[in-house]
Amino acid sequence: MTRESFNTSWTYRVKATAFQELGGASADAWRDVTLPHDALLSCPRSADVAHGETTGYFPGGSFEYRRVLVVPVEDRGKYIALEFGGVYRDASVYVNGALAGQNAFGYSRFVVRIDPYVRFGAENEIRVECRAHLDSRWYTGAGIYRDVFKVVKNPLRIAVDSLRVSTPDVDAERAIVEIESLIENSDVATASPYLTAIVISPEGVEVARQRTPVTLLPGESARARFRLRVPTPMRWSVDTPDLYEARLELADGEQCVDAEATAFGIRTLQLDALHGLRINGEQVKLRGACIHADNGPLGAAAIARAEERKIQLLKAAGFNAIRSSHHPASPALLDACDRLGMLVMDETFDVWTSSKSDFDYSFNFPRWWEDDLQSLVAKDFNHPSVIFYSIGNEIPETGDRFGGRMSRQLAEKLRSLDRTRFITNGINGFVSVLDTVIESMRQRREAAAVGGGVNQMMGDFGQMMGQIQASPMVTARTEEAFAVLDVAGMNYGTSRYTQDVAEFPDRIIVGAETWPAQIDENWALVRQHANVIGDFTWTGLDYLGETGLGGVKYADESTSGSSFVTQFPGLTAWSGDLDITGHRRPVSYYREIVFGLRAEPYIAVQRPHRYGAPIAVSPPWAWSDTVSSWSWGGFEGQPVHVEVYADADHVQLELDGATIARAAVGTTRAYRAEFETIFEPGTLTAVAFRDGQEVGRSSLSSATGGLRLEVVADRQELVNGTGDLAFIEIRLVDDEGTVRNVDDRRVAVEVSGAGQLQGMGSGNPVTTDSFSAGDYTTFDGRALAVVRPTGRGDVTLRVTADGCDAVQLSLTVI
Repeated sequence: MTRESFNTSWTYRVKATAFQELGGASADAWRDVTLPHDALLSCPRSADVAHGETTGYFPGGSFEYRRVLVVPVEDRGKYIALEFGGVYRDASVYVNGALAGQNAFGYSRFVVRIDPYVRFGAENEIRVECRAHLDSRWYTGAGIYRDVFKVVKNPLRIAVDSLRVSTPDVDAERAIVEIESLIENSDVATASPYLTAIVISPEGVEVARQRTPVTLLPGESARARFRLRVPTPMRWSVDTPDLYEARLELADGEQCVDAEATAFGIRTLQLDALHGLRINGEQVKLRGACIHADNGPLGAAAIARAEERKIQLLKAAGFNAIRSSHHPASPALLDACDRLGMLVMDETFDVWTSSKSDFDYSFNFPRWWEDDLQSLVAKDFNHPSVIFYSIGNEIPETGDRFGGRMSRQLAEKLRSLDRTRFITNGINGFVSVLDTVIESMRQRREAAAVGGGVNQMMGDFGQMMGQIQASPMVTARTEEAFAVLDVAGMNYGTSRYTQDVAEFPDRIIVGAETWPAQIDENWALVRQHANVIGDFTWTGLDYLGETGLGGVKYADESTSGSSFVTQFPGLTAWSGDLDITGHRRPVSYYREIVFGLRAEPYIAVQRPHRYGAPIAVSPPWAWSDTVSSWSWGGFEGQPVHVEVYADADHVQLELDGATIARAAVGTTRAYRAEFETIFEPGTLTAVAFRDGQEVGRSSLSSATGGLRLEVVADRQELVNGTGDLAFIEIRLVDDEGTVRNVDDRRVAVEVSGAGQLQGMGSGNPVTTDSFSAGDYTTFDGRALAVVRPTGRGDVTLRVTADGCDAVQLSLTVI
C-alpha cells in the first residue's frame, strides 16, 4: 500500500468549456500551481462584486485544475484512488475525460476511485472542476485548497478510512484500546491473511500486539476487531498531548500486502450537569475560540504549517478549544490540535434546507447531508482533540417541529457512526424565531429612520437579541432541537443560562458563539454554573469577509448594506482577538486576564486622532479602537484615552516614574480602569494594586530616534515539500526596537533561491493592497510575509521600504 502526496505538478485556470475554445474565445492560460491552493485569491477585488461585503469583495468563479499521472503496468488490478482533503466547491473529478467522482460540499474530505478509468503504462489526465459563487456568508476561497493524496492498494487490502481506534476503558493501571478495520478481497481467489494490530507508545516503544486470521471469499469484505491492553497509559489532554500510534499489518503468507497506521490518544470523556465536562476525570472549562477556515494572506489554502501556526497562536493566547465554525476542519488542522493539545468542536453546516445566500448549500443538503456526516466521522474518528460534533450553525429550522425532526435525524446519524463524542448545535434562538422577528425588526428600523437613530438601533442589537433569546417563545420553539443534543450549543444565548439551569436542570450548555466584549460576564456564568461548560468567542482569529463586522464605525465613515459592514475596500471582519497576521489585539490580553491566566496589567491606548470623535455604531462584536502603544508622534500635548486591563482593585498610571493618575478597576467594565490624560513621550507604566499591595506592573515606551526595518522569521530551517512555510514578521521600529505604529509605509519583499513568496499582508481591515503583489503597506507598523519552499537549498529574503535600509534574511530548506 502506498499513500503519497499528490500536491505537485498541477496547473489551473479559470474554467473554459470546449465549445468556447472551439469557437476561438479567449481562455486563461494554464498556470503552474502547488497544492493546497486558493484559486480565488488571485482574482481582483472590486466594489462591483455582488454582496461583496460577505466575501471581502472577492468575486466568485469557476476553475479547473489538471495534472498528468503515469500509472505503471504492474499496478493493473490494484485499487487506485485520490483522496481530496477539500475542494471548494461542487467538485467534479475527471480521468481521461470520464467523470470518476463528485462532491458537492466545499469542506468535506472525499475519496475518488480512479483505477477503472486509467490507462496503464501511459499518461493519464486528471482534471478537477469546481466553482464558488454567492454561496456563503464569508470568504470561502475556491479550488483544491486542501491536501490531495494518491492511494494505491492491493486486491487484498485494508479498506480506505476503515482503521478506527477508541479507548473505552481507562484507568491508571491500564487502558483498553479497541482497534477495528474492514478487510476487502477483490481478488478471484479465497484468501486467509493474518491481520496484526500493534500499539506504539509516545516514546516509540511497542506496548501491545495481537493478530488474527481473516478468511474472505472472492469479492467479500469482513470487519476485524482487536481489544488490546496498554499498561500504565499516558493520557492525552490539553496539557499533556501524548500520542500513541496504532498500526495494522495485513500479511498473505510471508508477504505484507497492506499496512495502515494512525496516531491516537488515550483519554476519557464524561459529561453531566453536576460536574460539567470531565476529561480523564478532571473538570475542564472550555476557553474557546470560533475560527473560520482561511489563513489570512494565504486565503483558504490549508497548508499544514499555516494550520499548525494558527493553533500555536491561539493556545499561546489562552485558548484551550476551537470551534471550526460553520465548516468541517481540515485534516491538517486536526493533526495540529492533536499534537499541540487543543480541543475541537468540529462543525458540519451553516445551512440545512433554508438558504442564507443566493446559491448556498441548502439546495444540495437534502441529497448530500448523510454523505457529509460520514465524511466528517471518517476524518475525525481517530483524533483525540475532537470532542464535539456540531450539526449546524444558527439554523432557522431549529425553531419549528420539522427542524426538530431534522435535528434528530442528523444527531442519530452521527451516533450511528460514532458513539465516542458529544453532539451539539450552534442554536441561536433569535434566528430560530426569525419568522416572528423579521416584521418587528422592520418596524423598529422604520421608526428609527424617522428619528435618525438607525445606527443606535443597530448598536443595541445585542441587547435586543438577548431579550428575545430568553423569551418563552424561544424556549418552546427550540425545545425539541435542544433535546436531541448532548450539549445545548447557544449562540449569543447567555441570557438563557440562568433560567435554563432552573427550567432544564439536566441541560448542559456551551456558549458556542458569544460577543467578545462580554467575556467578563460570560466567563462569570461559566464559573458559576457547573453545567455551563465553556465559552467560544466570535472570533479567535480575524478572517476574510463579513467586512467590518467587529469594527467601530465613526460618524464620518460611510457604510454599505448595513451599519455592521464596511464598503469596498473592506477586507476582514475585524472581530478577532488576533488579526489575520496572527498579531494579538488588546481584547486578547483582556480575555487572558479574565481567564485568570495573566497577572500583569495590560495597557491599551485609543488612537489619539480619533479622540472625542463621535461613534456612529459600535457593533456587539467590536472592542474599543485601541493599540498597545505609547508612540504617537505628532500628537504631543493632545488628549488621549488610556485603558488598563487588570485583575486588581485599582491602577496607578505613571509617566517616567511620576504618578499622573489613579483609577478604580471595574467602574465601567470589570477588569478595566480608564484614564483621560495628555500624550507626552516617555515611558508609561501601569501599576496594579489589590488590597493595597502591588500585584503587577507593565510599561510602554515611546519610539524615539531612528527608523529601521526589523525582520524576524519564525524558523530558520524549512522542510522540503508542500506542507512547510516560514512566517516573516516585518516591523518598523526605532533604534531600540520599539514599534513605530504611526509611521506606516509600503514594504516590498523579494525572495530568491529555493523558495517563493506565498503571500504578504497586514492586519489592516480596510485596504486595496493585494496579498500576492509582493509589496504591502504596514498597519500599526507591522506586516507579514510568508515563504514557501520550492526545493532543497538556501532561500534569500530581501525586504525594503522607503526611508529604511534594506534587510536581508537567509533561510535553509532541508
